[in-house]
Amino acid sequence: MALVAYLAFWPVPIQPRAWQPPADAGHTGAHAANTRLAGLQTWSLAEGQHGPEHILATADALYTGLDNGDVLKLSLDGRTQERVANTGGRPLGLDIDAQGRLLVADAMRGLLRVSGSGPQAQVETLLDRVQHPGPDDPVRYADAVKVDARGTIWLTDASRRFGAKAVGSTFEASVLDILEHSCSGRLIAFDPTLGVARVALQGLCFPNGLAFSRDGRSLFLSETGTYRILKVDLAKLSLVRTGAGDNGVPTLDDALRQQAATVLIDNLPGFPDNLTAGEGGRIWVGLTKPRSPVIDRGGAQPWIPSLVLRLPRAMWPVPKPYGHVLAFDEQGRIVDDLQDPEGGYPETTAATEAGGRLFVQSLHAGAIGWMPYSGPAAR
Repeated sequence: MALVAYLAFWPVPIQPRAWQPPADAGHTGAHAANTRLAGLQTWSLAEGQHGPEHILATADALYTGLDNGDVLKLSLDGRTQERVANTGGRPLGLDIDAQGRLLVADAMRGLLRVSGSGPQAQVETLLDRVQHPGPDDPVRYADAVKVDARGTIWLTDASRRFGAKAVGSTFEASVLDILEHSCSGRLIAFDPTLGVARVALQGLCFPNGLAFSRDGRSLFLSETGTYRILKVDLAKLSLVRTGAGDNGVPTLDDALRQQAATVLIDNLPGFPDNLTAGEGGRIWVGLTKPRSPVIDRGGAQPWIPSLVLRLPRAMWPVPKPYGHVLAFDEQGRIVDDLQDPEGGYPETTAATEAGGRLFVQSLHAGAIGWMPYSGPAAR
């Protein structure tokens, strides 16, 4: 009786919301199972370093952030690695501004800017709070960052409910947010010249990776909690009419109804993470884990996620490792799909094209995966 009472009533940190996930088609169609990602070559990181979650490629180097707070710069051939800086948090998304300074979406600290490198590096906080829905509302889970041609910095704040610092883990905060499905994430636009930030879009279900269209007019956004990729028309977004009580900030539902946003790719077979622009107009996304039937059933039956959190951690429905990265074009067509059903390289959070290689990233691995890549295979 005590066990039944515990499983039914013991307090948990989430308040699950009902929603209807699309029926999982699995690894079929454009995502038919294959082994093209198996057997990745790797570049080892220094002892004790893990989690090259996102890789930014420039003309002559690669940059990545690690779970100990380090930001690394690597040569394109992997022969040299140097520490640019340590953020004191968990660096995730990266970009470079027009002055060549490194922008960092740090899940624990917010939006950072790094000037210089090594012992002389200066790490400054650009943004760690916004003025919506109230004064000085913290950025709780900075995830991805991209700077546009005008210098505006776009940032995803994945969850207002579960901050990475408060929970003590980016992974656990993401699990809690996805199980709850309260869709409290937001897209933030920041003008570094004026020092002014605005919430551009709210009501997102764990917004994650960002990538611009080639003309810069649209922003692609991976919504991890709904297994889909969104395309946001930035000009139309600025004209969206909002509902009462939203203080002028459109919700995703507002943007979808008024065609400022569209669902570009729906019903992916896993949780989409980072987005990176590749060659030939390709946009890459990593599926960090395959979908879980338990999590999908919990959408229609919100008591299931609460029950899950009352179970021992070993019994949580964390999907098995399954390597999966894919590329799509700006019309949402899948142009390449690479998988490793054995999950030899864990938690494929992203893929980045550079120097004739495809680099694969991970939230927890102690190495950077890579393979030679010259473009999509014949389909």
